[in-house]
Amino acid sequence: MNKTMFVIRSVFFVLCGAAGWLVCYAIEEWDAHRLLATVIGLLLGTLVILVDFLLKGFSLRGLSAITFGLGMGTLIAYLIGTSPLFRFGEPQIIYLSQLALFIVCTYLGTVIALRGKDEFNLVIPYVRFVPHDVDVPLVVVDTSVLIDGRIARVCDAGFLSAALIIPRFVLNELQSVADSADLHKQARGRRGLDVLNELRRNKRLDIRIVESEVAKREDIEAKLVFLALSMRAKLLTTDYNLAKMAEFQGVPWLNLNELARSLRTELMLGETVEVELLKPGKDEGQAVGFLEDGTMVVVNLARAYIGRRVSAEIVSILPTAGGKMVFAKLLSAS
Repeated sequence: MNKTMFVIRSVFFVLCGAAGWLVCYAIEEWDAHRLLATVIGLLLGTLVILVDFLLKGFSLRGLSAITFGLGMGTLIAYLIGTSPLFRFGEPQIIYLSQLALFIVCTYLGTVIALRGKDEFNLVIPYVRFVPHDVDVPLVVVDTSVLIDGRIARVCDAGFLSAALIIPRFVLNELQSVADSADLHKQARGRRGLDVLNELRRNKRLDIRIVESEVAKREDIEAKLVFLALSMRAKLLTTDYNLAKMAEFQGVPWLNLNELARSLRTELMLGETVEVELLKPGKDEGQAVGFLEDGTMVVVNLARAYIGRRVSAEIVSILPTAGGKMVFAKLLSAS
């Protein structure tokens, strides 16, 4: 892409110089100033290329928004300028007033369109240049979900059939976390990027990148809720506070932590479980292990079997803020 742009700019630069030279053939008075005309042409070409560099971060959506804003501003200025308000008066005053009205209306139309370029899809629905059916259910993905990593396994299992909407500002935030000087944040960000690549390799998934930006980092949560609301999508997150904000705005949400809790096995007193003991418990002789769903199991008189897999009978279940804590007595060790 960079090589292609370099060739295009080089050809354009040469053509501008050639155009300055050729103009002298059309205007006889300039025939003696061919070198100056060529230099002027090259300078104009350089100016245009510099403008091209300044507009490097300008997207097609921004151009569409500006075009729409200019069109609406021009239409409003024309309707007001041809109204009875400008029917009588000095022609020069009327012309200046219409000119000022045109400049003000086009400026305001352009600014408003750029500020609301994310709503531009609402004015012209589903113009996204992708061959997708608009009836497909949509899910807006939060940064925390990508960092969490479980979304890849859920999608591989086929339990999430909706199209995943990943806003551009989520990708930018993920990249900034991966580039952080904090090693812990850096590891989390890189895991999120790995999960994103894993999702893209899943050919059954419909992943769509929405070119949406935020001016301030603090606005990310509000923008996620707005996108989900405007696109009639659900919000997928692991952030409890964000989920509650979405619920207040009337946006349906999916929380992977809630999904994990709902999938935990219902244990009963007297049931036998197998668990690998990992560390000592608080009381004498106790050992602690975890079931596959993360439930903590405390086995009495089993400290000597740490590092081994044992069978234990459940004697009591204690509810906690994070789920359940199970107490069991040792039956046998493998």
